[in-house]
Amino acid sequence: MVRVQNLTRADALSAVRNPLAFIAERWTPTSRTVQRAALAALVMAVVIVVTGGAVRLTGSGLGCPTWPKCTDDSLTATSAMGFHGAIEFGNRMLTYVLCAAVGWAIIAARSQKPWRRGLTRLGWAQFWIVMGNAVLGGIVVLVGLNPYTVAAHFLLSTALITVAALMWQRTREGDAAPRPLVGKSVQQLVWFLVVASVLLIAVGTVVTGAGPHAGDSSEVERIPVGWENVAKLHAVLAWIVVTLTFALWFVLKAVDAPQGPLRRTRDLFLILLSQGVIGYVQYFTDLPEALVALHMLGSCLVWIGVLRVLLALRERPAEPLTDLPNPTPTTSLTRA
Repeated sequence: MVRVQNLTRADALSAVRNPLAFIAERWTPTSRTVQRAALAALVMAVVIVVTGGAVRLTGSGLGCPTWPKCTDDSLTATSAMGFHGAIEFGNRMLTYVLCAAVGWAIIAARSQKPWRRGLTRLGWAQFWIVMGNAVLGGIVVLVGLNPYTVAAHFLLSTALITVAALMWQRTREGDAAPRPLVGKSVQQLVWFLVVASVLLIAVGTVVTGAGPHAGDSSEVERIPVGWENVAKLHAVLAWIVVTLTFALWFVLKAVDAPQGPLRRTRDLFLILLSQGVIGYVQYFTDLPEALVALHMLGSCLVWIGVLRVLLALRERPAEPLTDLPNPTPTTSLTRA
């Protein structure tokens, strides 16, 4: 058996002063462990969006009518509050699971050798977004599910997914300066795709804020626009994103781009097609709750797919390029 090292008073004081440094001195995770920790944080960021949608779609948005307590007299949901109270309080509890996943990502990134400060900062960025969104979620409840605050709550969750996806990607790269794999014209096309996707998601929140799923059985304020008209604009933006993705795939094939960007673009195209089918079916079937929830999941996957396409346009070697030996003039001439 391996003997456990005795914990001295100095060790205890060190752990209290800087617990992350204390853990990092005694644990070195593998690269795969760090990657899995980052992926867990990303998965939980998506899960919290989907379960938040479930709260809304079941009319449980005010199942706990106040915040931070569930009621004025109880921190947790009571049996008298029934199904809606259990759903809303359960979603609040999932925030702690999300915090645990983000905390694991932070600890793993801080303990990796050599220490990559950029990864740790991305982990902490997720933590502060989660804290900010928890406060915003409380405001959403206190203002009676005001649709503008609900939209902001979803957009901040999308920001969390963005940072989590970036951290997951960075765990599989080095820290050298990024080196582009495609030309500037292709990069510009991808940025058009990113902007169109942001507009698509933003207009989607307006559809939700104006649509019939208010999040509670009581009278809840809606965004004063015709949701069907906004849904049509949302569909137009979706087709723009699909067209840009299709065009990008052909351009990448034409310039003989590396397989990484091609595969990511193909994956995004397939996700978009699936999301489009779900979107049209839910529109023509009067927005059934199950399909709306599936569409929310698809929205997260589309955004992750767009980010993966963007991040696939460059590579970051494990070692700085300046550390490589300078090629001889003959080698340079041969490469030229």
